[in-house]
Amino acid sequence: MTLLVVIVFVAVYAGMALGRWPGLGLDRTGIALIGGMGLGLAGAVTPAAALEAIDFPTLFVLFGLMILSARFAESGFYDWCVARIAAARAGPVALLALTVAVTGLLSAVLSNDVVVFAMTPLLCLGLGARGLDPRPFLIALAGAANAGSAATMIGNPQNILIGQTGRLDFFDFLLACGPPAVLSLVVVHVTVLLVWRGRWSAPVQGGLPTPRVDRLELAWAGLATLALLALFASPLPQAESVLIIGGLMLLSRNLATRAILGLVDWSLLVLFAGLFVVTAAFSQTGLPAAGLAWLAGHGLPVADPAVLTTLALAGSNTVGNVPAVMLFLKIVPDAGPGLLYSLALLSTLAGNLLLVGSLANIIVAERAAAVGVRLTFRTHAACGVPMTIASMALALLWLTGLGYLPWK
Repeated sequence: MTLLVVIVFVAVYAGMALGRWPGLGLDRTGIALIGGMGLGLAGAVTPAAALEAIDFPTLFVLFGLMILSARFAESGFYDWCVARIAAARAGPVALLALTVAVTGLLSAVLSNDVVVFAMTPLLCLGLGARGLDPRPFLIALAGAANAGSAATMIGNPQNILIGQTGRLDFFDFLLACGPPAVLSLVVVHVTVLLVWRGRWSAPVQGGLPTPRVDRLELAWAGLATLALLALFASPLPQAESVLIIGGLMLLSRNLATRAILGLVDWSLLVLFAGLFVVTAAFSQTGLPAAGLAWLAGHGLPVADPAVLTTLALAGSNTVGNVPAVMLFLKIVPDAGPGLLYSLALLSTLAGNLLLVGSLANIIVAERAAAVGVRLTFRTHAACGVPMTIASMALALLWLTGLGYLPWK
């Protein structure tokens, strides 16, 4: 049975890296789901064990935050932000800084994937109407979404998973990861500025539609966000806090429940559930623990900064940061807060390296292509590689300086 679990695990994580199984239309969610179902049907995982493997508090937090982000999107808030950026009376350098700052802030509080999904098309149209090349701004958008999301425990799916698994405090997480995340936003701006200096112009194209903002809807979503932050400071478990806010967000006079739930990324929730089962089964074989013991025996403990940085870069830019973090948490179940802060920060920043390094990068490229702007792998890497090296170096200095990730 161990051999079967290993084969399924390798097949699933190969699918995570490739994005599909050759010859089939399955995406990452389908691969994870089939992997979990296959283990169950083969008897490698019992139904009870499968349910126990799924971290439902993490899924509840993701679900509630998706509803909150959906209400912001429905209010027209993201469209309004992009319109203000594109219409600002400023030069390209200032517009770039504005893009980075707004995206970073929104991604720290709301889901970074939702932010870039909503902002990308209008950013392309607005900048094109001003005769500016949208590509450097799109790279900055993706880079800032990743960097900004690293600041908080609710900025991206992997941080949510880490926070729930380690039972971390929201504000302690912010104090640990917020400062290097802000520095990384500066790195994103400076990197794109240096790489694209003097190449901002492009033929004028189209125009930007006037956004419509539902102020009442926006006020309701804003109050809900403040209430959520207040609940995070209370003794109430975070999963329950998010579910309370998510339930309140379903109350609407204009939006039907079906419409709100239609904006939830159910595929991501199913992906998490499938990976929970597959990684739990793999960890039960004892092979991951043996591998860690072998590394430690050769002077390479996982808590070593060089080892963790290498794992973060390799994992985020192959199988993806969510599957990589999920596997790490299964094979290192006793990780302390310092190591978890380090994992969250480094795995998120590592996603800026390549276009395939994070879901936010892929969303930006696909949404831009839909409005006629092509962001290639090479174009992204010209900024992604240096910004990742610089931001991760700063993060390592911060983490080791505070003793979260000490050098041995």
